[in-house]
Amino acid sequence: MTDKILNEEVHLMKTANRSKRMLDALWDIFASVKLTVVTLTLLAATSVLGTFIPQKADPSFYIRAYGEFAYRLMQVFDILDMYYSWWFQTLIGILAINITVCTIKRWPAIWKIVSSKNLRLETIKKKSPIGEFSDPRHTDELLPLYKAYIGKKYKRVEMSSEKPGMMIVAEKGRWTRLGVPAVHLSIVIILAGALIGSFLGFDGFVNIPEGQSANSIRLRNSDATLPLGFEVRCEDFDVSFYDSGSPKEFRSSLTILENGEKVAEKDIIVNDPLRYNGINFFQSSYGQTPPNRVRIKFTSSKSNESPLHNLSMGQTVGLPDGAGQFTLLRYTGNYSFRGTMIGEAIEGFLEKPGKESQEIALPLRFPTFDKMRKGDWFISVDGYEDAFYTGLQVTKDPGVPIVYLGFVLLLVGCWIAFFMSHQKIVVDLQPSTNSSRITIYGVTNRNRVGFEMASHQLGEDLSKL
Repeated sequence: MTDKILNEEVHLMKTANRSKRMLDALWDIFASVKLTVVTLTLLAATSVLGTFIPQKADPSFYIRAYGEFAYRLMQVFDILDMYYSWWFQTLIGILAINITVCTIKRWPAIWKIVSSKNLRLETIKKKSPIGEFSDPRHTDELLPLYKAYIGKKYKRVEMSSEKPGMMIVAEKGRWTRLGVPAVHLSIVIILAGALIGSFLGFDGFVNIPEGQSANSIRLRNSDATLPLGFEVRCEDFDVSFYDSGSPKEFRSSLTILENGEKVAEKDIIVNDPLRYNGINFFQSSYGQTPPNRVRIKFTSSKSNESPLHNLSMGQTVGLPDGAGQFTLLRYTGNYSFRGTMIGEAIEGFLEKPGKESQEIALPLRFPTFDKMRKGDWFISVDGYEDAFYTGLQVTKDPGVPIVYLGFVLLLVGCWIAFFMSHQKIVVDLQPSTNSSRITIYGVTNRNRVGFEMASHQLGEDLSKL
């Protein structure tokens, strides 16, 4: 019985040691700078690839540009939407963990320096002197003058006895050692924001005709629709053109409605979106919709009489002299007449007393087309009100505020890490025959040249007190 218990304990110890070795190995992998270099290289390479291969384009574009086999291959590896792909998100996650582990590993040494109360005089005095000079006054007279002057430039100033003289020890910028961890933290925050946006955000689009509303969008590269939880209404759409005919500016007047109540409104143009509840509505495209109202002309074949009527789709109007009635049915973008496409046309339904009803087409390009019926009245389209739809790109990225926070911290951290330093100086005052000998020592963690110049200036200032 005792041997069985002993064997079980040995097995548990071996299992625990094996688990510990695996965790230690995993920790060492994520604490490796090599992993950082490899991950950054892969992210950079794939990002470059993403600039050469257009993202989220229409499948027909890829098939035309690269061939069907290459398109299918890129589809399998999510190269066509790589910034949202599982492998790109995994690389970002690995980099975030790698930076976090590296920072945790180095944190005890950094914090020991920041929190330590020991100025480590012996380390400073091992360095070569930065400056030396003599003063005819005694050290007891110089000590309060020097301490007061150095106290204006250094936050921490202490006195130390160095028989037969004295030393003034000063330090500033110890907290600047936190600059590098701040940079690391900012990068992790930026990566976390990117992952949050990738998992919880969306990118879709919606087309809204003038005067109409939408409460859902279609997700990009998907047949799925996503409810918005409110309505967005296009009150008006305007487009202006250059002389060449290309669009100069298109503007949509949008209104947000919740439970039928107006809660937000804005005129948007390209790169000036409407933002509501963290959702962005960007002006992306536009197009024409079938006209809602059409101006119809009835022309008599016997006189110059040509009455006009403004009709909506489905509306019926009587022909002059009781010759029948005409109903406006639909708009056709490209009407086919005997196998030939003749362009835009308005289709209607003509009813005449004592005769069989018939559908007729009124091509916009051929105003006299209806004369072929040889009736007392022929019908044509005199014009119609242009109607447009606005194409909106709809996005949500809850990670954006986090990314902004990370960038602010990154700027602060870089400023601290590159333009500020931890400095310590020692001013050693030793009495000599009829004078005092002053020697200045100092150390800094960066910008040694600038620190030595400032220390030389400090020596000159002290010599003039």
